[in-house]
This record gives sequence, structure tokens and C-alpha cells, in this order.
Amino acid sequence: MVRFLERQHVKSHILRSVGYDDSTKILEIEFTSGLVYQYSGVLPKVYADLMHSAEMGKYFSDKIRTQFRTKQVIE
Repeated sequence: MVRFLERQHVKSHILRSVGYDDSTKILEIEFTSGLVYQYSGVLPKVYADLMHSAEMGKYFSDKIRTQFRTKQVIE
């Protein structure tokens, strides 16, 4: 069963909210389309860099989207 993470709203053209679990290294992203994906093996620094990025969508596309195993989750 998929466990959803607590996410916080972010200001981005493509990302709506982001959550992270340090103990499992899972990054959960809700896109403005309403789709939610979890990315496995994401280091805390990558999450922190995403959250502090001036261009979150670009950072996500360049550093996360194709670099980590992902699965879509249904809410």
C-alpha cells in the first residue's frame, strides 16, 4: 500500500506541492495537473536544493525527473 507524504505548497508553474521523507529518501511531488509521483533514493541535499531553487520546475526537470526511480500514486 502506498503511503502519502505530507506535502507543502510551492510556487511553480509545474509543481503544486512537494513532500519528503528523510528516513525512506522518498520525494513526493504533486504536479499542477493533479498527478502525484514518488521518487526513490533522493538524498536530503537534492530535496533541499529543489526547495531553495529559484526555478523549481527547471531544477526538477534537470536533476530529478530522469535521475530517480519513480512511480505514480493515486490519491
